[in-house]
Amino acid sequence: MPCFLYLLGLAVFAQGTSEFMLSGLLPGIAADLGVSLSAAGALTSAFAVGMVVGAPLMALLSLRWPRRRALLAFLITFLLVHVVGAVTTSYGVLLATRVVAALANAGFLAVALATATAVVAPNAKGRATSVLLGGTTMACVAGVPAGAFLGGLWGWRSAFWAVALVSVPAVVAIVRSVPAGEGREAVLDAPDAHDTAHGDGTTGAQGPTATPGAAAVRRAAGARRELRALRAPRLLVTLLLGALVNGATFCAFTYLAPLVTGVAGLAPGWVPAVLALFGVGAFAGVTLGGRMADARPVRLLVTGGAALLLGWALLALTAGSPAATFVLVLVQGALSFAVGSTLISQALYAATGAPTLAGGFATAALNVGAAIGPWLGGAALAAGLGYRAPVWVSALLVALALAAGGAARLSRSPRSRACVPVPPRHP
Repeated sequence: MPCFLYLLGLAVFAQGTSEFMLSGLLPGIAADLGVSLSAAGALTSAFAVGMVVGAPLMALLSLRWPRRRALLAFLITFLLVHVVGAVTTSYGVLLATRVVAALANAGFLAVALATATAVVAPNAKGRATSVLLGGTTMACVAGVPAGAFLGGLWGWRSAFWAVALVSVPAVVAIVRSVPAGEGREAVLDAPDAHDTAHGDGTTGAQGPTATPGAAAVRRAAGARRELRALRAPRLLVTLLLGALVNGATFCAFTYLAPLVTGVAGLAPGWVPAVLALFGVGAFAGVTLGGRMADARPVRLLVTGGAALLLGWALLALTAGSPAATFVLVLVQGALSFAVGSTLISQALYAATGAPTLAGGFATAALNVGAAIGPWLGGAALAAGLGYRAPVWVSALLVALALAAGGAARLSRSPRSRACVPVPPRHP
């Protein structure tokens, strides 16, 4: 993997930390800004909504930009709004910075996914995706606890400064490693059938006489091609599966604390360790899944999905045992992110004609799941079904994903299955 991809992963780490770190900073923010705890909690909701809405919109906005310009614009915006958030004394300004940060995060991740898969071999999209998503899992393992530690030591503003500081090396890496002309222009300006050489040897719009107006027309046509590519049934099914699997992941993850204390009977001091254990499993799952996703995606999704369903059911049944809880939390973290990252890479394989928009819609689908899953888990708790109920909801969501995937696969005729692109295998 190119070295600069790991620095893009560092930026994703900073962005993931920013998304999740407020859970440990809300009391300090509420006290400092003179707002209620629920108002401070709205900062997290604002970020989530910004991610869902911003992923496709920012990807569409950046279609005509070179990748380096898009990456720098999104990352520098993300960095600057964290500086503003670190110095402001206004709740309204802080809320606005969370929305802008989410939009920048969504746009950056969409373009970074397209960039990562463009600079590697055609059969290595899964590994490239896993490098970026490894930043998100490391945010769960190290970034969120570190943000809480800084908040307790120097106040919540120090965590915002830290996120801005961690983003700086990625800015430098983008300037140094991503060519200025590298980007969608090379794809969007690719010749259509009418742009090929004429029979007399002259060239069409792609030739030396091409005008800026003609280039703009070709870019607009390229944008339309990306939008058309998003209607591919395989892509739509993959996005649905990604939302369901991620919904299951965050449904259980959000309510691990009451499961650990109320069912397993552990002291509250064990909760950070269990959350970190889930993060360790997630990092292992992304790393190992990325190595398998390119060569055996269907096998990984089928066996991993079945194991994920079984694991959530086992966790719900055995949550009263601390030892079983520890083991299954680790395993489920690994399976959840191995399957989830594979679905993202498959979305990019399914929409080779729309790499940026596919990345944007994959980001949106994952965040839809991250919003719906905890809501369903909370509804189950509010119905009085007990602390095991969110885990059963996770099992149900994975079961729905397996059913939807199986139905989609059976509905394809042999002819259509033969036409579906699959990632090339390694020799």
